[in-house]
Amino acid sequence: MAAAQPKPLTGAAVARRLARGCWSAFWDYETPKVIVVRNRRLGVLYRMVQLLILLYFVWYVFIVQKSYQDSETGPESSIITKVKGVTTSEHKVWDVEEYVKPPESMRVPNAACHSDEDCVAGELDMLGNGQCGRVEGPAGWGQFLGKMAPNFTILIKNSIHYPKFRFSKGNIADRKDGYLKRCSFDELLDPYCPIFKLGFIVEQAGENFTELAHKGGVIGVIINWDCDLDLAAAACNPKYSFRRLDPKHVPASSGYNFRFAKYYKMNGTTTRTLIKAYGIRIDVIVHGQAGKFSLIPTIINLATALTSIGVGSFLCDWILLTFMNKNKVYSHKKFDKVCKPRCPSGSWPVTLALVLGQAPPPPGHCSVDRPPSPIHPGGSHLGQRAEVGPAVLCPLPCPISAPPEQMADTLRQSLPHQDSTPTDPKGLAQL
Repeated sequence: MAAAQPKPLTGAAVARRLARGCWSAFWDYETPKVIVVRNRRLGVLYRMVQLLILLYFVWYVFIVQKSYQDSETGPESSIITKVKGVTTSEHKVWDVEEYVKPPESMRVPNAACHSDEDCVAGELDMLGNGQCGRVEGPAGWGQFLGKMAPNFTILIKNSIHYPKFRFSKGNIADRKDGYLKRCSFDELLDPYCPIFKLGFIVEQAGENFTELAHKGGVIGVIINWDCDLDLAAAACNPKYSFRRLDPKHVPASSGYNFRFAKYYKMNGTTTRTLIKAYGIRIDVIVHGQAGKFSLIPTIINLATALTSIGVGSFLCDWILLTFMNKNKVYSHKKFDKVCKPRCPSGSWPVTLALVLGQAPPPPGHCSVDRPPSPIHPGGSHLGQRAEVGPAVLCPLPCPISAPPEQMADTLRQSLPHQDSTPTDPKGLAQL
């Protein structure tokens, strides 16, 4: 009679079996197993990976990035600027308020001249020089624009505050002897004298002053406050940098100009003169970061460093189980699956040492103590009696009870396969 063929599992049954397997595996406990592999190249690789990870955290994370500190970026800042500069032309004294003059146009009445007689000094223009060029030029205008403007000075007063650390500081030295009246900025000698010449700013930005003044442009003065508050306040100093901010090589939007109006009355009528001025715009940008030691980021980064060292073990395990010649042997030694024995309730407890074979099973109700019985006639000592100690017969699963005759037969069947020499003198003496 042919055996019945097993029915194929349906999709629902497969899904239930898979779900049960996943649910059972979810509650498994995994513990690492230590295996010592005596391979010099693998050991060198393991230590090198650990060394690189350790150097990364010590040098970059803790020294460069200062990850042991609590930090704050974007300080509260205030800026005050003041421009100073006085120069003279042939008939006039110029100051900052009069520095920007409107360009002249061919459509201005009597502005065009054909000879020096058409341009009498002091008539059409009080600053006229009496010489006819493309337009009637003001006396000393070109020299003023090209030579005097770079010497104009700009005072940039800046104060910052870090509210998290309650730290405030400014970029001007705390002195009362008229220090600002005679100083000029020098990164090494006078870092707390924020008085800059206009020509110095343009030069540090890498631009030509004459071209920039003619077409206009935007120059950024960037002040960086990078402060380590674990040190003294004197170690927190401003760092200045300069660069051009507007697109220089885009013809449609290069340069800088603005319009403003001047109002005056002529014959009782209010008149306005609209001026389109080209010039140099200064934008002051302040940013910075402050840091101070804190226990919480220190603990977090130390824990991260110690955890990351385990990457070396993961990498070497992957090489060991993938590329080594005896990878299957290593895999068999590394991964063990230990299942809990199925014994009935009331039997001896299952311990981890017992499961791993490191301890003998304790006696329980499954142990059978047999009285002395004669050895099988086929034994080596015919006619003599031998005594044996307690025999532990507990197969898995362990039987709850068995008839004495069955236990005796089992004992007799096992005796010919045992060594005739007693292995438990203590048990023999007790019996």
